[in-house]
Amino acid sequence: MTKTFIIEKGQKPTEEQIQEIREAAKRPVVFDEDCPEMSPAMEKAFRCAVTQRNRRKQA
Repeated sequence: MTKTFIIEKGQKPTEEQIQEIREAAKRPVVFDEDCPEMSPAMEKAFRCAVTQRNRRKQA
């Protein structure tokens, strides 16, 4: 199950949210046909796209 929390800039997460993040970090990542594991080249391209998107958001 996926949960999404929107935290505004400067806002701190609640203790409950921090605990859920810690618990989720302990679980293994499960890949399937809808979400296959990325090759190193695909991962590099994804990171580059995220960096460019974040630069545009901050401008």
